[in-house]
Amino acid sequence: MFTGLVEECGVVERIERRGPGVRLYVRAAVVSADAQLGDSIANNGCCLTVVARDGDVLAFDAGSETLSRTNLGQLTEGGGVNLERSLRVGDRLGGHYVTGHIDATGALDERVDEGEWSKFWFRVPRSLTKQMVSKGSIAVDGVSLTLVDVEPERFSVALIPHTLSVTTLGKLAPGDAVNLETDLLAKYVEKQLEGREDGAPPS
Repeated sequence: MFTGLVEECGVVERIERRGPGVRLYVRAAVVSADAQLGDSIANNGCCLTVVARDGDVLAFDAGSETLSRTNLGQLTEGGGVNLERSLRVGDRLGGHYVTGHIDATGALDERVDEGEWSKFWFRVPRSLTKQMVSKGSIAVDGVSLTLVDVEPERFSVALIPHTLSVTTLGKLAPGDAVNLETDLLAKYVEKQLEGREDGAPPS
């Protein structure tokens, strides 16, 4: 589990093709400090396992399924990636519960910059907006954000200067793909509602 509070914007040092997947080498001075083999670390919101470590460079394997269903397949050497270590029991929960399992990718549809602040509109599959509500939570590339407006096929979020400067979101341009994970509680609520619509008795 994660919180959606990015600890560091790592840098992709190298990408190696390995069979149907790739091995990502990410330089991360903060996150690598206590990283061990087998640790789970969110990369742009996608939970990956540390398979090797060389100083402050961590290696992760991403298979073909992950590459096709997330934006990790579009990473380039020298590019940035949002990193967060998994939540420990007793840690403060400043964001919201994030599983690291990407629901779908979306794309930046519109960016409205107002000085150092910004409002982003993301276009998403209609099935995801059923799990969204204004003032609810959404993880975009692993960043926990509060929903502002929700429309049938897109939603908006307001970004403060800090978020724009310390995550990859500040460099997004219209058309760029992002990883999306809706709120875990919203998924359960939708499932319960579907059961009632199908005539199943409430549990």
